[in-house]
Amino acid sequence: MTGSTSQRDPRDGMPGLTPPRPLPLKDRSSIIFIEYGQIDVIDGAFVVIDVNGVRTQIPVGGFVCLMLEPGTRLSHAAAALAARAGTLIVFVGEAGVRLYSAGQPGGARADRLLYQARLALDDDLRLKVVRKMFEMRFKESAPERRSVEQLRGIEGARVKRIYELLAQQHGVTWRRRNYDPSNWDVSDVPNRCVSAATACLHGLAEAAVLAAGYAPAIGFLHTGKPLSFVYDIADLFKFETVVPVAFEIAGKVAKGSLKDEPARAVRRACRDSFRRANLLERLIPSIEEALAAGGIEKPSPPDDSVGPAFPDKEPSGDAGHRG
Repeated sequence: MTGSTSQRDPRDGMPGLTPPRPLPLKDRSSIIFIEYGQIDVIDGAFVVIDVNGVRTQIPVGGFVCLMLEPGTRLSHAAAALAARAGTLIVFVGEAGVRLYSAGQPGGARADRLLYQARLALDDDLRLKVVRKMFEMRFKESAPERRSVEQLRGIEGARVKRIYELLAQQHGVTWRRRNYDPSNWDVSDVPNRCVSAATACLHGLAEAAVLAAGYAPAIGFLHTGKPLSFVYDIADLFKFETVVPVAFEIAGKVAKGSLKDEPARAVRRACRDSFRRANLLERLIPSIEEALAAGGIEKPSPPDDSVGPAFPDKEPSGDAGHRG
């Protein structure tokens, strides 16, 4: 491709300039969706090239995550530059339903990974974290003398009721939460809207977990999934932000007043909701608050540990960023 610098290490940036350094999550914009284009690094800039050869520059370090829809191709240089800038790349399917992520813009703190693992592996500590998450989500203390499984059941009943109330409020016919990511068309409109909305939130939550230096797979209420901890953190904000938005859009569809495509309308409304809720400033502090409920300190390196042969520079951005 003419003018492409895809074979050059994007950490080098442009001649005479220092490599890009990650911005803290709280100082960024939330998400941007990209479709039908080639993403590359040209003249040191992150650009999208459409089928007509038109270039659109994207300030990649200013976003939390990039959502790449079908029809998008990503060069090696672009993926590396996004990782260097601490921006998560999320490949999504039709209507924004999540498929998988690429790159690791965070997660570079062994002390935090060990701290998270210790909390998750100790039954008593794990229960303390789950109780705190319950309190943060529902704005009240969790019932006493309940196991994690019992709290999960109580949470499920409350969530079911919230869905029903939102459906009534917006005039939506709601049966239950039911969708198949591999067969989008079998879901009804409300479920599609909720799926598109939660995919946006999960992308931000995953980026926050990585930026804070933790592992997406080590969850507390959710377990056994690659993004278990992401789901735990996203659930703290789900009914404050994206689920009401999803039902609002679904209600407009039911009334015939929505002129845009539902999934696209949901994504735009989610961005506005994230901004109103000041979500980017709250995500990482909320992660730390939930884990602090375990009441233990982050581990110090063992006395006999061997330090790095070549110490890294002072980190920038958030704790888990590698820049």
